[in-house]
Amino acid sequence: MNATIFGPEGPEITAWERDFFRETQPLGFIVFARNIDTPEQLRRLTADLRTAVGRNAPILIDQEGGRVQRMRSPHWRDYLPALDQMDRARDPLRAQWIRNRLIAAELHDVGIDVNCAPLADIAEDATHPFLQNRLYGRDVASVVAAARVCADAHLAGGVLPVLKHIPGHGRATTDSHLRLPQVDAPRAELDALDFAPFKALHDLPMGMSAHIVFSAIDPDAPATTSPKMIKVIREDIGFEGLLMTDDLSMEALSGTVAERATAAITAGCDVILHCNGNPDEMQSVAHAAGEMTPAAIARAKHALDQRKTPENIDIPSLEAEFETLLG
Repeated sequence: MNATIFGPEGPEITAWERDFFRETQPLGFIVFARNIDTPEQLRRLTADLRTAVGRNAPILIDQEGGRVQRMRSPHWRDYLPALDQMDRARDPLRAQWIRNRLIAAELHDVGIDVNCAPLADIAEDATHPFLQNRLYGRDVASVVAAARVCADAHLAGGVLPVLKHIPGHGRATTDSHLRLPQVDAPRAELDALDFAPFKALHDLPMGMSAHIVFSAIDPDAPATTSPKMIKVIREDIGFEGLLMTDDLSMEALSGTVAERATAAITAGCDVILHCNGNPDEMQSVAHAAGEMTPAAIARAKHALDQRKTPENIDIPSLEAEFETLLG
């Protein structure tokens, strides 16, 4: 199995993609707004992606709610940014659970079984706007509690959570989609604040690395491509789940996409996430990433074995309670 997760180019799988995915056998797929039209269309796409590889491959999405939400009205619910909801809700953790349980129900209904949430980064005044209001709190305890509730709600809905952005993106003052952020805080401060939520959530099945430099540990490479940082993630934070990169297409990383993929796998990431659907890039990334290691395969199996049939819920009742909690 190839150590990749790919985003298809459009709302229907192309003949080229079908052949490429069948031959390459990526671990799974991720869908974006460009891939989504109606529930019926999305169900066909997720089924066709799995048919292409001949197995129940995981299909991911970024459906945080708020600004980062690929499935939107009129077919799906829209949500407040997470931090705004946490500040507004009468019972923030109950509202957080309902929000994410409803999201999980919508995802499972269209064949999506992995969501890139929760976020365990800590919101600070200086956190870049691309991230700040997507977060759950401004201190370790609040973030851990809300992230755990988010993960539990997804698991109850048959959707695997992806913990991000390991080991912490809250201090980033630049947008990693455009430039590489650098954090110069001392190691003791990082351990006490930035890394602490991820350590508390180290048991989650899947995680996503951060494209960010921590100069106190490795001034030369972002966490995604830094062996020193991956060692911190595995040994100090204790994360044992499947570790994927953040999108390899983001401009925070240098070099070609193939060079980025090689660097991330060499550093110790299990799987490369490549999102833009570019066929030439997908071919070079697949070649550079190569086959998953035995350890990565074991971590993937452990994660995917946690997919389960969703627990029954009364959706209208939860929707009514959610509206009440938000006033």
